[in-house]
Amino acid sequence: MTGRFDGKVVLVTGAGSGIGQAAALRFADEGASVAVLDIRPELAALTTMMIEKEHEDHALALAADVADATEVDTAVDLAAHEFGRLDVVYNNAGIMELGSVAETDEQRWDRVLAVHAKGTYLVSRAAGEHMGEGGSIVNQGSVAALVGVAHLAAYSAAKGAIVALTRAMAADLAPRGIRVNAICPGTCHTPMTEPLFRTRGEGDVEAGVAATVPRYPLGRLGTAEDIAAVACFLASDEASFMTGAVVTSDGGMTAV
Repeated sequence: MTGRFDGKVVLVTGAGSGIGQAAALRFADEGASVAVLDIRPELAALTTMMIEKEHEDHALALAADVADATEVDTAVDLAAHEFGRLDVVYNNAGIMELGSVAETDEQRWDRVLAVHAKGTYLVSRAAGEHMGEGGSIVNQGSVAALVGVAHLAAYSAAKGAIVALTRAMAADLAPRGIRVNAICPGTCHTPMTEPLFRTRGEGDVEAGVAATVPRYPLGRLGTAEDIAAVACFLASDEASFMTGAVVTSDGGMTAV
Protein backbone atom coordinates (compact mmCIF):
# COMPACT_ATOMS: atom_id res chain seq x y z
CA MET A 1 0.00 0.00 0.00
CA THR A 2 1.06 3.61 -0.56
CA GLY A 3 1.46 6.11 2.24
CA ARG A 4 -1.10 8.51 0.83
CA PHE A 5 -2.43 9.26 4.30
CA ASP A 6 0.76 9.34 6.33
CA GLY A 7 0.25 11.77 9.21
CA LYS A 8 -3.45 12.22 8.39
CA VAL A 9 -6.42 11.60 10.67
CA VAL A 10 -9.53 10.02 9.16
CA LEU A 11 -13.00 9.64 10.70
CA VAL A 12 -15.13 6.85 9.23
CA THR A 13 -18.77 6.47 10.29
CA GLY A 14 -20.56 3.15 10.16
CA ALA A 15 -17.09 1.61 10.39
CA GLY A 16 -18.08 -1.47 12.38
CA SER A 17 -18.86 -3.61 9.34
CA GLY A 18 -19.25 -3.68 5.58
CA ILE A 19 -17.96 -0.79 3.49
CA GLY A 20 -17.12 1.33 6.53
CA GLN A 21 -14.93 -1.38 8.03
CA ALA A 22 -13.18 -1.99 4.70
CA ALA A 23 -12.53 1.73 4.36
CA ALA A 24 -11.20 2.08 7.90
CA LEU A 25 -8.76 -0.77 7.26
CA ARG A 26 -7.72 0.67 3.90
CA PHE A 27 -7.11 4.16 5.30
CA ALA A 28 -5.00 2.65 8.10
CA ASP A 29 -3.02 0.56 5.63
CA GLU A 30 -2.25 3.76 3.73
CA GLY A 31 -0.86 5.48 6.81
CA ALA A 32 -3.80 7.20 8.47
CA SER A 33 -4.81 7.28 12.09
CA VAL A 34 -8.47 6.26 12.03
CA ALA A 35 -11.36 7.22 14.28
CA VAL A 36 -13.75 4.27 13.95
CA LEU A 37 -17.32 5.35 14.67
CA ASP A 38 -20.31 3.03 14.83
CA ILE A 39 -23.65 2.98 16.64
CA ARG A 40 -22.67 -0.40 18.09
CA PRO A 41 -19.62 -0.01 20.33
CA GLU A 42 -18.67 -3.68 20.09
CA LEU A 43 -18.38 -3.39 16.30
CA ALA A 44 -16.33 -0.20 16.52
CA ALA A 45 -14.04 -1.99 18.96
CA LEU A 46 -13.70 -4.97 16.60
CA THR A 47 -12.60 -2.81 13.67
CA THR A 48 -10.21 -0.93 15.93
CA MET A 49 -8.65 -4.22 17.06
CA MET A 50 -8.26 -5.30 13.44
CA ILE A 51 -6.40 -2.07 12.65
CA GLU A 52 -4.20 -2.20 15.74
CA LYS A 53 -3.03 -5.72 14.92
CA GLU A 54 -1.11 -4.14 12.06
CA HIS A 55 -0.84 -0.49 13.09
CA GLU A 56 -0.39 0.08 16.82
CA ASP A 57 -1.93 3.29 18.25
CA HIS A 58 -3.47 4.18 14.89
CA ALA A 59 -7.15 3.68 15.76
CA LEU A 60 -9.77 4.93 18.18
CA ALA A 61 -13.18 3.29 18.73
CA LEU A 62 -16.12 5.67 19.06
CA ALA A 63 -19.82 4.92 19.64
CA ALA A 64 -22.52 7.32 18.48
CA ASP A 65 -25.84 7.48 16.72
CA VAL A 66 -25.09 9.81 13.80
CA ALA A 67 -28.64 11.16 13.98
CA ASP A 68 -28.08 12.44 17.53
CA ALA A 69 -26.32 15.83 17.62
CA THR A 70 -25.05 15.49 21.17
CA GLU A 71 -23.57 12.04 20.58
CA VAL A 72 -21.98 13.17 17.31
CA ASP A 73 -20.43 16.31 18.78
CA THR A 74 -19.01 14.34 21.71
CA ALA A 75 -17.52 11.63 19.50
CA VAL A 76 -16.03 14.00 16.93
CA ASP A 77 -14.53 16.24 19.61
CA LEU A 78 -13.00 13.17 21.26
CA ALA A 79 -11.42 12.07 17.98
CA ALA A 80 -9.98 15.53 17.34
CA HIS A 81 -8.63 15.72 20.89
CA GLU A 82 -7.11 12.24 20.75
CA PHE A 83 -5.34 12.72 17.42
CA GLY A 84 -4.92 16.51 17.45
CA ARG A 85 -6.69 17.13 14.14
CA LEU A 86 -9.14 15.84 11.55
CA ASP A 87 -8.21 15.69 7.87
CA VAL A 88 -10.76 13.37 6.29
CA VAL A 89 -14.35 12.39 7.02
CA TYR A 90 -16.08 9.48 5.31
CA ASN A 91 -19.82 9.74 5.99
CA ASN A 92 -20.64 6.10 5.37
CA ALA A 93 -23.13 5.25 8.15
CA GLY A 94 -26.47 4.07 6.86
CA ILE A 95 -29.45 1.79 7.25
CA MET A 96 -31.78 0.23 4.71
CA GLU A 97 -35.55 -0.07 5.03
CA LEU A 98 -37.40 -1.88 2.28
CA GLY A 99 -40.75 -0.69 1.00
CA SER A 100 -42.57 1.62 -1.37
CA VAL A 101 -44.04 4.93 -0.21
CA ALA A 102 -47.32 3.12 0.43
CA GLU A 103 -45.59 0.44 2.51
CA THR A 104 -43.24 2.62 4.58
CA ASP A 105 -44.60 3.96 7.85
CA GLU A 106 -43.71 7.41 9.11
CA GLN A 107 -41.40 6.19 11.85
CA ARG A 108 -39.25 4.14 9.48
CA TRP A 109 -39.22 6.98 6.93
CA ASP A 110 -38.03 9.46 9.55
CA ARG A 111 -35.32 7.12 10.83
CA VAL A 112 -33.87 6.45 7.37
CA LEU A 113 -33.76 10.17 6.54
CA ALA A 114 -32.30 10.93 9.96
CA VAL A 115 -29.44 8.43 9.72
CA HIS A 116 -28.48 9.26 6.14
CA ALA A 117 -29.24 12.92 5.50
CA LYS A 118 -29.24 14.35 9.02
CA GLY A 119 -26.32 12.15 10.02
CA THR A 120 -24.21 13.39 7.12
CA TYR A 121 -25.06 16.97 8.08
CA LEU A 122 -24.36 16.51 11.80
CA VAL A 123 -21.04 14.70 11.36
CA SER A 124 -19.85 17.16 8.72
CA ARG A 125 -20.85 20.12 10.86
CA ALA A 126 -19.02 18.77 13.90
CA ALA A 127 -15.93 17.69 11.95
CA GLY A 128 -15.74 21.01 10.12
CA GLU A 129 -14.81 22.67 13.40
CA HIS A 130 -11.55 20.70 13.37
CA MET A 131 -10.71 20.65 9.64
CA GLY A 132 -8.49 23.07 7.81
CA GLU A 133 -7.29 23.69 4.28
CA GLY A 134 -6.67 20.44 2.46
CA GLY A 135 -9.46 18.65 4.30
CA SER A 136 -11.71 16.22 2.48
CA ILE A 137 -15.24 14.96 3.11
CA VAL A 138 -16.59 11.93 1.26
CA ASN A 139 -20.32 11.28 1.47
CA GLN A 140 -21.96 7.96 0.73
CA GLY A 141 -24.69 8.18 -1.87
CA SER A 142 -26.12 5.29 -3.86
CA VAL A 143 -27.25 4.40 -7.36
CA ALA A 144 -30.71 4.57 -5.76
CA ALA A 145 -30.21 8.36 -5.73
CA LEU A 146 -29.71 8.38 -9.49
CA VAL A 147 -32.14 5.81 -10.91
CA GLY A 148 -35.41 4.36 -9.74
CA VAL A 149 -35.09 1.23 -7.61
CA ALA A 150 -38.33 -0.45 -6.57
CA HIS A 151 -39.18 -0.92 -2.89
CA LEU A 152 -36.52 1.50 -1.60
CA ALA A 153 -38.52 4.71 -1.29
CA ALA A 154 -37.09 6.08 1.97
CA TYR A 155 -33.56 4.94 1.20
CA SER A 156 -33.68 6.49 -2.28
CA ALA A 157 -34.98 9.78 -0.91
CA ALA A 158 -32.27 9.87 1.74
CA LYS A 159 -29.49 9.12 -0.72
CA GLY A 160 -30.86 11.74 -3.12
CA ALA A 161 -30.67 14.27 -0.30
CA ILE A 162 -27.02 13.34 0.29
CA VAL A 163 -26.16 13.92 -3.36
CA ALA A 164 -27.73 17.39 -3.26
CA LEU A 165 -26.13 18.15 0.10
CA THR A 166 -22.72 17.15 -1.27
CA ARG A 167 -22.92 19.79 -3.97
CA ALA A 168 -24.08 22.46 -1.52
CA MET A 169 -21.31 21.57 0.93
CA ALA A 170 -18.72 21.69 -1.85
CA ALA A 171 -19.76 25.23 -2.71
CA ASP A 172 -19.84 26.30 0.94
CA LEU A 173 -16.51 24.79 1.96
CA ALA A 174 -14.40 25.51 -1.12
CA PRO A 175 -13.28 28.91 0.24
CA ARG A 176 -11.84 27.06 3.24
CA GLY A 177 -9.96 24.62 1.02
CA ILE A 178 -12.12 21.67 2.04
CA ARG A 179 -13.28 19.35 -0.73
CA VAL A 180 -16.60 17.45 -0.63
CA ASN A 181 -17.45 14.59 -2.97
CA ALA A 182 -19.90 11.70 -3.04
CA ILE A 183 -19.73 8.05 -4.06
CA CYS A 184 -22.81 6.35 -5.48
CA PRO A 185 -22.12 2.62 -5.16
CA GLY A 186 -24.03 -0.10 -6.83
CA THR A 187 -25.21 -3.08 -4.83
CA CYS A 188 -22.54 -4.67 -2.68
CA HIS A 189 -22.93 -7.87 -0.65
CA THR A 190 -22.66 -6.52 2.91
CA PRO A 191 -24.63 -7.12 6.11
CA MET A 192 -26.86 -4.13 5.29
CA THR A 193 -27.97 -5.57 1.94
CA GLU A 194 -28.81 -9.05 3.22
CA PRO A 195 -32.52 -8.19 3.73
CA LEU A 196 -32.68 -6.87 0.17
CA PHE A 197 -31.29 -10.11 -1.23
CA ARG A 198 -33.56 -12.15 1.01
CA THR A 199 -36.60 -10.27 -0.31
CA ARG A 200 -35.55 -10.57 -3.95
CA GLY A 201 -34.84 -14.27 -3.46
CA GLU A 202 -38.14 -14.93 -1.65
CA GLY A 203 -36.28 -15.89 1.50
CA ASP A 204 -33.13 -17.24 -0.17
CA VAL A 205 -30.20 -14.80 0.02
CA GLU A 206 -28.15 -16.53 -2.68
CA ALA A 207 -31.15 -16.56 -5.01
CA GLY A 208 -31.54 -12.84 -4.35
CA VAL A 209 -27.90 -12.25 -5.24
CA ALA A 210 -28.34 -14.27 -8.44
CA ALA A 211 -31.40 -12.18 -9.34
CA THR A 212 -29.48 -8.94 -8.77
CA VAL A 213 -26.26 -9.67 -10.67
CA PRO A 214 -27.82 -9.41 -14.18
CA ARG A 215 -28.52 -5.71 -13.50
CA TYR A 216 -24.76 -5.09 -13.58
CA PRO A 217 -22.97 -5.14 -16.96
CA LEU A 218 -19.65 -6.19 -15.39
CA GLY A 219 -21.39 -9.38 -14.29
CA ARG A 220 -20.84 -9.15 -10.55
CA LEU A 221 -21.83 -7.21 -7.48
CA GLY A 222 -19.50 -4.75 -5.84
CA THR A 223 -17.41 -5.54 -2.80
CA ALA A 224 -16.82 -3.43 0.26
CA GLU A 225 -13.20 -3.17 -0.82
CA ASP A 226 -14.22 -1.80 -4.24
CA ILE A 227 -16.00 1.14 -2.62
CA ALA A 228 -13.32 1.67 0.02
CA ALA A 229 -10.76 2.12 -2.76
CA VAL A 230 -12.86 4.87 -4.34
CA ALA A 231 -13.34 6.58 -0.98
CA CYS A 232 -9.58 6.61 -0.41
CA PHE A 233 -8.96 8.07 -3.86
CA LEU A 234 -11.49 10.87 -3.38
CA ALA A 235 -10.10 11.64 0.07
CA SER A 236 -6.50 11.73 -1.15
CA ASP A 237 -4.45 14.52 -2.69
CA GLU A 238 -4.68 12.67 -6.00
CA ALA A 239 -8.22 14.07 -6.24
CA SER A 240 -7.16 17.58 -5.22
CA PHE A 241 -9.08 19.24 -8.09
CA MET A 242 -12.28 17.32 -7.44
CA THR A 243 -15.08 18.79 -5.36
CA GLY A 244 -18.82 18.55 -5.75
CA ALA A 245 -18.34 15.39 -7.82
CA VAL A 246 -20.76 12.46 -7.69
CA VAL A 247 -18.80 9.36 -8.63
CA THR A 248 -20.56 6.12 -9.51
CA SER A 249 -18.90 2.83 -8.66
CA ASP A 250 -21.60 0.51 -9.90
CA GLY A 251 -20.30 -1.98 -12.43
CA GLY A 252 -22.03 -0.04 -15.20
CA MET A 253 -25.51 -0.32 -13.70
CA THR A 254 -26.42 3.35 -14.32
CA ALA A 255 -24.81 3.36 -17.77
CA VAL A 256 -27.43 1.14 -19.41
